[in-house]
Amino acid sequence: MSPKATVYKAELQVTDMDRHYYASRDLVLAQHPSETEARLMVRLITFALFADERLEFGRGLSNEEEPDLWRRDYTGDIEQWIDLGQPDESRIRKASGRARQVVVVNYSGNAAQIWWDRIANSLTRLKNLTVVDLDPAKIEEAVGLLQRSMRLTAMIQDGELQLMSESETVTMTPVWRVRPAS
Repeated sequence: MSPKATVYKAELQVTDMDRHYYASRDLVLAQHPSETEARLMVRLITFALFADERLEFGRGLSNEEEPDLWRRDYTGDIEQWIDLGQPDESRIRKASGRARQVVVVNYSGNAAQIWWDRIANSLTRLKNLTVVDLDPAKIEEAVGLLQRSMRLTAMIQDGELQLMSESETVTMTPVWRVRPAS
């Protein structure tokens, strides 16, 4: 018998002053048995960074045909495909053909740099690719906020994210390696 997912519930208040997006979302995060707590928090942080009414969690680890998060338009077309970690080049190219915007969120420090050095030149033609790095030390701090039921506030201003619980705050500044021209 295979182990079941662990379910976390989060009430996430997003105040994104950079994008002028303000909303409260009730989220259910299913932690795949092979998923670490750090990766689960990266999913939640990524949700806050790209929050939108239609953004939702994909089946990610459970289904290779879906991203970790995605936003689809009302017709079902994929507007935004978000993968975590270091997907292979073919996956990024395939996603780039299926979605208007592809985002890769890295959270592994040196390993992310090695991955990027290996594939950066071959992906320069993709005009819809965004690559973001999160500091692994800050992700580990954010894991301290993780509870089965949690109330968190994500405040984003001037490129800095503050993730706050009732008793703790974790501050991080995502590094944008690649960002399409607006």
